[in-house]
Amino acid sequence: MTDWRKKVVLITGASSGIGRALSFELGRRGASLGLLARRADVLEELVTEVESAGGQALALQADVRDAEAVRAATDTLRERFGPIDVLIANAGIGATTHAKDLSAADVAEVININLLGAVNSVTATLPEMISRGQGQLVAISSLAAYRGLVKSAAYCASKAGLSAFFESLRLDLRDTGVDVTIIHPGFIKTALTAGRHAQMPYLMELQDATHKIVHAIEARKKSYAFPWQLATIVRAALLMPVFLYDRIAIRNSFRE
Repeated sequence: MTDWRKKVVLITGASSGIGRALSFELGRRGASLGLLARRADVLEELVTEVESAGGQALALQADVRDAEAVRAATDTLRERFGPIDVLIANAGIGATTHAKDLSAADVAEVININLLGAVNSVTATLPEMISRGQGQLVAISSLAAYRGLVKSAAYCASKAGLSAFFESLRLDLRDTGVDVTIIHPGFIKTALTAGRHAQMPYLMELQDATHKIVHAIEARKKSYAFPWQLATIVRAALLMPVFLYDRIAIRNSFRE
């Protein structure tokens, strides 16, 4: 079992959803947390709640799209708690847009946050991990990374890029002491899934998903997709001929 009391963890997108839940869980386990997000007031409330539960945390207001701001935030975290052991690149937004309504600006925003935001976080933390010969990079991707979905061009592209980016890092970082873990969750009850009318298969409670993610991080899994039922279906879709996949995907839009 990982002794989180000896770990300094940077979590991006910490103010809501999976990031917030991971903050509580890892804080409860004793990790020293750097909580990075854009909303300072929400971060300060979260720090108070984490500390009330016995953890210790530092609010880091920054936009992951701003590489210099992210780097400055990591420097602040190191000054407070020491070298960063684990990066959890979680910051992300969703988008539900039909192809006919796409705008370049909206697509760029999704990719800049979901993909380039993770790149900025990695480049701010990885060099020190390599020099120390230890560390772990964690990407919160999605099962949507595997194949395109209806009304999800920007989101699927960002998550596919995120998974490929971290997979390439994993190959480059072999024998350096730095591990890479890519998490591919299915549907989880968060703000991203709230308000949808479509039935989402194997929809998970946030706390259950959080425990699975923490377990995968502790096991230093290279890749972890869950829930297994939906992950199996998605992997099977990779083997489907295009005409069959298109027919099934068009009939099952989860973005309504």
